[in-house]
Amino acid sequence: MKQESFTGFMHEVMDGLRQEERFATAHIYKYALAAVTDFVGGGEIFFGALTRRWLKRFQEYLDDLQRSYNTISTYVRVLRAVYNRAVDCGLIAGEYRLFAGMKTGVSSERKLAVTAVQMNNLLDKNLRNRLSPDVCEAQDTLALMLLLQGMPYTDLAHLHKGNLNGDLLICRRRKTGTELCVRLLPETMRLIDRYKSSDADSPYLLNILSGKRSGEAAFREYRDKLRSLNFHLSRLSECCGLEGVKVSSYTARHTWATLAKYCQVPEEVISEGLGHSSLEVTRTYLKSFEGDELDKANRLIINYIYSGRKTLWNRA
Repeated sequence: MKQESFTGFMHEVMDGLRQEERFATAHIYKYALAAVTDFVGGGEIFFGALTRRWLKRFQEYLDDLQRSYNTISTYVRVLRAVYNRAVDCGLIAGEYRLFAGMKTGVSSERKLAVTAVQMNNLLDKNLRNRLSPDVCEAQDTLALMLLLQGMPYTDLAHLHKGNLNGDLLICRRRKTGTELCVRLLPETMRLIDRYKSSDADSPYLLNILSGKRSGEAAFREYRDKLRSLNFHLSRLSECCGLEGVKVSSYTARHTWATLAKYCQVPEEVISEGLGHSSLEVTRTYLKSFEGDELDKANRLIINYIYSGRKTLWNRA
């Protein structure tokens, strides 16, 4: 009886993802396949090898390597997605509840937000005379993401010139397609002007991406910029003396949400958590709110960080 190749099918899936220009997902699949290949000691893997016992051993192998819960969960979910696709394609019969009991959730144990005082220290302009130009730029990028209601770096980098209309920024989240409208504060406009792309041929508002690459080359350019940002944000944290505080591209978004909760902004305006299911609930609520409510929440949080004075939400 012919054995179907899991390795070969996974390569087909990754090729399909690249054709759909889902390069970040293809990148994750590539790492998951590498982890599985290392686990078996190299060579081709067949679907017949994927048993509950085999999957359990793979999970234990990753635990022994001290991979994080979320990394293990990501790899297991990739294997499950590929396995289920093979079943749907009629390539294999499939085993009922093969992945039951495996790590497939998302842990929120890792602290991604900082306090208002810590964020104020990170954004302190008095630091700039002892920061390198790259770290200064990372500081400005952190400030810009925070000022734009905790905007993810991927959305910031891919803003188009047409998204800016006076003091309004109107764009769509790359991940969800949800429309976002932010009224820009004077400090936000100053930062946008400082980093606005001067290339007339570039479609992008900011000079983060060149706009000259497409396909996988464009993804690699973005990935390299993200890595550089995270490296220099860690240097910024060190310069601020924030020992044990990890600062990354996620910090602005998680801090914005955490401080919103701390200031008693209603959960209908901003999510209590940042998990996918919670975000879906939040997006549903946000659609029904007037822009003034979000502007008010944003100003509340920014004032808290820069002035140190906490003001509680008042709907009146």
